[in-house]
Amino acid sequence: MRTLIENAMVLTMDGKGQVFPQGYVLFGEEGILEAGDGICRQDADIRIDGKGGILMPGMVNVHSHIPMIPFRTMGDDCPDRLRRFLFPLELEAMTPGLVYAAARYAACELLLSGVTSVLDMYYFEDQAARACEEIGIRAWLGETVIGQETCDSKVPYGGLKICEELIQKWQGHSRIHPLVAPHAANTSSPEMLQAAYRLSEKYQVPYTLHASEMDYEMEYFKEKYGQTPIAFLHGLGVLGERTIAVHCIHMSDSDIRLLAETNTKVAHCAGSNTKAGKGVCPVLDMRKAGVEVGLGTDGPSSGNTLDLFTQFKMAASFQKTKYHDRSAFPAKEIVELGTMGGARVLGAQDEIGSIEAAKQADLVLLETKSANMFPLYNPYSAIVYSANASNVDSVWVGGRQLVRGRRLVETSLQKERSRLQAEMPEFERRAKKYHDMI
Repeated sequence: MRTLIENAMVLTMDGKGQVFPQGYVLFGEEGILEAGDGICRQDADIRIDGKGGILMPGMVNVHSHIPMIPFRTMGDDCPDRLRRFLFPLELEAMTPGLVYAAARYAACELLLSGVTSVLDMYYFEDQAARACEEIGIRAWLGETVIGQETCDSKVPYGGLKICEELIQKWQGHSRIHPLVAPHAANTSSPEMLQAAYRLSEKYQVPYTLHASEMDYEMEYFKEKYGQTPIAFLHGLGVLGERTIAVHCIHMSDSDIRLLAETNTKVAHCAGSNTKAGKGVCPVLDMRKAGVEVGLGTDGPSSGNTLDLFTQFKMAASFQKTKYHDRSAFPAKEIVELGTMGGARVLGAQDEIGSIEAAKQADLVLLETKSANMFPLYNPYSAIVYSANASNVDSVWVGGRQLVRGRRLVETSLQKERSRLQAEMPEFERRAKKYHDMI
């Protein structure tokens, strides 16, 4: 079955930066067959009028905790909430059923905002994988490995065994990609950080962790090791081409050099970092040093939204402010971070991130008829500064249409919300004890 989308401005995000003003894309389940300008001469089973909209690659969210939907709007202004009530409430109230229902809802939210690939780190991650597989999104998922009891492991670091089981079950799937996810540089012992890295090497899968995010984390490493977290991780031998370091807010020049030398990737979460008052990642310096950077929303508790349009605006604005330079990070470069940049962070640049023949047909069609999209002189500026999730008209993942006319094709948001609400009463009951913080 071949599908042709025509009469659209095609932003390929390929290495040449090609744009087809009156463009088309022909694709099937086997991938993209052809993209160009003008009239496609090949036959198609389905023809879709793009109505002058913008057709772009599916967006790539390189860091999130999608099952945390139930935590959204809890304690948004509460200091140190991770230790004060997020960790405790997770331990008390998260269940496999709640993770599954929340991950389904989150995957729908992602698709409705044009995100076709997401990296997730959480607990009961097999349930999150099951949810993503069913909904149809492309996902990289890792069970959290941490030095404390969790909702799915009574013993510290039990997540490492769960993680290996997840890898063995899902590795080789066309859309679901398991990975190894130690929680953070300061929440796992050096030995367990290394053990997790060896697991990623054994199965040749990505390795991701939070690093250089918290003020107290920086103080801890300075006092105990006389090093930054990045230098500490380098000393352990866990930086490398499969490593995705998340946040990386507090960075020295030598830290950035270490990331570049080891080909370690970075997930930049502008929204959650600045909402928490933690600081701004020096992305411009990283890019100049040759570090690959992608954009993440963080969890729906940390950043409140799973859409990358919000991150585009915030990443651009905070980078310009940090460097006092309006010309820093032109809109095209911001869109690149959310497409090909994210694909390179995940090691999937040959599969997703741009509209090119033989790549996966992960596509997003943005309508340009709404008030906020007129006039449209620069499509990249429109995406970064004007557009929002409501402008997403249609979405395809692997050639399969999952959003049409701003609605989910194979389920409904109301159905998924009802499913999630049915799993939440016990969670909400237990959350009441933290009412003074949330």
